Amino acid sequence: MRLTADTNLLVRLVVEDDEAQAKAAFRLLSTAGRVAISLPCLCELVWVLGSVYNYRADDIADAVRSVVEPGNVVADVVSVEFGLAVLAAGGDFADGVIASAGAAMGGETFVSFDRKAVAVVDKMGFSARLADTS
Repeated sequence: MRLTADTNLLVRLVVEDDEAQAKAAFRLLSTAGRVAISLPCLCELVWVLGSVYNYRADDIADAVRSVVEPGNVVADVVSVEFGLAVLAAGGDFADGVIASAGAAMGGETFVSFDRKAVAVVDKMGFSARLADTS
C-alpha cells in the first residue's frame, strides 16, 4: 500500500498516548510500500507537539526526523531540515519550511510582516525582508 499520512497518525506514533492507535500507526507506516508525508502535515505535527504536548525544540526535531527518515517515507527533506534549523535558532518551523519550499519554487526572497521570522530566516542565510506597510 502507498499511503499519505495524516497528522493524527504521526502524533499517535510519536506521543504514544493511545496504545491501540500507536500500534496501528506503527503497523501502517512500517508496512506501507510508500509513505508520503506532506509539509503541511509536518507543520501541524510540530505545532501539536509544541503547543499541546509541550515538547521542546530538540525533542520536536528528534520526532520529526524519526518520522521522515525511514526508507519508505517520501518527504521534502530539504525543507524539513531548513525548518528544523530555523526552529533550533529560535524561530518557527513553518516559517523555515515556507522559505525553503518557496525558494525551491523560484522565490528569491522570503517576505513577511513577522519581524522575528524575517530575522531568523535571514540569519540562516536566506534572503528575507519585512513587507513594506507604507
